[in-house]
Amino acid sequence: MMAGEVNVGVIGGGLMGREVASAFGRWFAINDSNVRPRLRAVADLDPKALEWFRQVPDIKLLTADYRELLADQDIDVVYVAVPHNLHERIYLDVLEAGKDLLAEKPFGIDLAAAQQIASAAQTSGRFVRCSSEFPFFPGAQRVVSVAQSGELGRILEVRSGFHHSSDLDPEKATNWKRQSAICGDIGVMGDLGMHVCHVPFRLGWHPKSVYAQLQKGYPERPGGPCDTWDNALLHTWVGCDDAEDIPLRFEMKRMAPGETDSWFIDVLGTEGGARFNTKQPRTLWLFSRGNEQQWKRVDLGFSTAFKTITGGIFEPGFPDVLMQMWAAYFAERDGELGDRFGCVTPAEALASHHLFAAALQSQEQNMTVELT
Repeated sequence: MMAGEVNVGVIGGGLMGREVASAFGRWFAINDSNVRPRLRAVADLDPKALEWFRQVPDIKLLTADYRELLADQDIDVVYVAVPHNLHERIYLDVLEAGKDLLAEKPFGIDLAAAQQIASAAQTSGRFVRCSSEFPFFPGAQRVVSVAQSGELGRILEVRSGFHHSSDLDPEKATNWKRQSAICGDIGVMGDLGMHVCHVPFRLGWHPKSVYAQLQKGYPERPGGPCDTWDNALLHTWVGCDDAEDIPLRFEMKRMAPGETDSWFIDVLGTEGGARFNTKQPRTLWLFSRGNEQQWKRVDLGFSTAFKTITGGIFEPGFPDVLMQMWAAYFAERDGELGDRFGCVTPAEALASHHLFAAALQSQEQNMTVELT
């Protein structure tokens, strides 16, 4: 069966735009995708950023005006990776142009913007999802499967987090992610939060209340002031059907000593537990309760949802799970996702903003805030 070609345009030719070009360039490594994506157009204000994409074989348009990209009738899907203050305007323009959208997190600079985007996505009839790659690691998928199976018994607690140390160095120059006017008042929650919310939300664990502990790092860096939150601990209560509420802690840190870029999920129940951390990408930990309590270490292979040519003995990395996320996006867009894990929906992205807005209120008032 010939794979159906999908023409993709990228708005924002920075780090993630280049990663998308790389993923599409090795798409032949995926065995069971009926889609062949082609990166046809890139829009960015920086000529140097655009210059990099001249080496991409399928490129036909490089432009400083994203509206020129949207006017191209051959473009089917648009991926947007721009600063948060630009999300609402550009996402709405993509939908108005009649394109399907893969949007970067946090899906708007704040709750009001996210509500506008989600409403437009629904009325437009276009296929819209939000980016979150890390849950596509095989270990993360195994935790999801175990949690859904019921074999953990009554869930006692959940911990979902993303730690890295990008802000530990005080000599690192300030950038837009350290400025609330561009990044948003939610700070690190907008930067890392969707990655942390994706799996719990997909498992049906939606917070009823939150108590937030937010921290700021260095108020001044080379190049200017910094006023965003760098670390966030969100202590929440989650309602479960026919069971007591469970504590779920979301952790987002840009100042985590000893961490480079670690995403993790822990689920503990009365009968068992499951734990995965990208720091050990091929390791899954499973807990079982018996006469002796024990944690079992499972050595995972390259067991991705969308099968690839990669040997089963190897471990996956970020480029691999990025491809898996895109494969899931295209499959769901075509109605072929089946029971495989999917990308963040507009409703889930909007739910994350409700959580983050409540967290800001909790921090300001130093109290638990109920989510409506």
